[in-house]
Amino acid sequence: MNRIITIFIGAIIALMLVSSTMFVVDQKHYGILFSFGKAGDVISKPGLYFKMPAPFQNVVYLDNRTLTLDTPDAERFITSEKKNILVDSFVKWRIAAPKLFYVSFNGDERRAENRLAQIVKAALNDEITKRSVHDVISGARYEVMQAIEKKVVVEAKQVGIEIVDVRLKRVDYVEEIAPTVYERMKAERVKAANELRSTGSAESEGLRAEADRRRTEILSKAFRKAEQTKGEGDAEASRIYAEAFGKSPEFYKFYRSLEAYRATFKNHGDVMVLDSGSEFFKYFRSPGGAAAPAPAKK
Repeated sequence: MNRIITIFIGAIIALMLVSSTMFVVDQKHYGILFSFGKAGDVISKPGLYFKMPAPFQNVVYLDNRTLTLDTPDAERFITSEKKNILVDSFVKWRIAAPKLFYVSFNGDERRAENRLAQIVKAALNDEITKRSVHDVISGARYEVMQAIEKKVVVEAKQVGIEIVDVRLKRVDYVEEIAPTVYERMKAERVKAANELRSTGSAESEGLRAEADRRRTEILSKAFRKAEQTKGEGDAEASRIYAEAFGKSPEFYKFYRSLEAYRATFKNHGDVMVLDSGSEFFKYFRSPGGAAAPAPAKK
C-alpha cells in the first residue's frame, strides 16, 4: 500500500513538473519568455510551447489587439487667437514591441494609456496653439489630425507602441464664449447673404434691362416690317383700284359718291343744309349721272 501511495504521489509530482513546462499562447496575446527574471524570446504565433519549470522560466502575456484610448472628458486648449476650445479625441494603438513595452511600463496597460494620453495632449497643444479656431474646427482639421498623429507616432514608438489612428471626435467652443462666437458667425452669414442678394439684384436689373432692350428692338423691327407690308398692300390696293376704276371712270365716280352718301347719312339725327342742285346730289337726280335741270324756285 505504501508503495502504491508513493507511486501515485510521484506521478502527481511528475505531472505537475510536465505541466509547468507547457504553456499556450492564443491569437490575442504575445508571450514573453523570462529566464531568471530577464526577458527573453517573444512568441507572437499562437500554439503550444514548452519551457523550463518555474522558477527557472516563466511567461508574461501581453495583448496584441488594437486598443482604444478614449478620454472621457474633452480637454481645453487655447488657439492662436487666444480663444478657448474643447477638443475630444481618441487614439487607436497596439503593442508593436512587446519587450520594449514591458520594460517601459512593466506590462501595465493602464500606465501605457496614461503615458499615451500625455503624449496626445502635448501634441494637440502644440498644433492648436499655432492655429486659428476656424482651422481647428473646419478649415484645416484634417491637417491638424495628420500633424498630431505624426508627432504621437514618433514618441509612442520609443516605448514600444504603434499608433494606428488619431481622430478628433469633437471640437467646440467653451460655454463662456459660445454665444459671442455664434453671434459673430450669424453676422458673417447675414453679411454674406446681403452681398449675395445685392449681387443678385444687380444681375436681375441687368437682365431685365437687356430683355427690355431686346423687346424694344423686336417690336421696332416688327412695326417697321408691318408698316412696310401695309404700305406695300396699300400700294397694291391703289394699283388694283386704279386699274379697275380706270376702265370705267363714271362707275368710279358713282362708287365714290355712294361711299360719301353712306358716311354722310350714317346718323339719322344729322342735319345738312344744301342746295338741291348741288353736285353732291347729282346721282339722286339722275342714276346715270347726267346733270338734270334744277327745279324752279318758287
